[in-house]
Amino acid sequence: MLFALTLFLIQEGEGSGRGPFTINPGLIIWTLVVFGILLVLLWRLAFPAIVRSVEERERRIQKQLEDAERANAEAQRLLDEHKKQIAAARNEAQDILSKAKTVAQKERETLLAKAREEYDALLSRARKDIDTEKEKAILALRREAVDLSIAAASRVIEANLDTDANRRLVTDFLESLSKAEKQR
Repeated sequence: MLFALTLFLIQEGEGSGRGPFTINPGLIIWTLVVFGILLVLLWRLAFPAIVRSVEERERRIQKQLEDAERANAEAQRLLDEHKKQIAAARNEAQDILSKAKTVAQKERETLLAKAREEYDALLSRARKDIDTEKEKAILALRREAVDLSIAAASRVIEANLDTDANRRLVTDFLESLSKAEKQR
């Protein structure tokens, strides 16, 4: 209907021979009437739907902003919590390292003490073995000296003396010599 009315007005304006810049009061009235009808139709039908959709969109955007703020706050809280957990883990790792160092130092000291004890035990055992072997060597030398002395004395004397009695005599003499030597 509007289209037909607009077409009618355009044809009427062409037939009068006027130019495009002439003012036609009838056209102005019909344009205002059509604009008013269109405005009323839009006001009744289109604007409420447009306003509802704009308000709905505004509510959705507002809700999304609130959700984003909540998510941001939650993310910040989680970040702070993770930072605290990381700091706690670092502290725990430092504690574990210091405890491990302490344990390692104690273990090292224990091993060193044990090694010293074993060294001292080996050294004392070696000294005892050396002393024992020394005593055995001295006794062997004494016996050899006794045997040599008896052999030499028997040749000098050229008499056949009792070898057991001779040995006792020489052994007693050598023991008295070693006692005198130890007392010095």
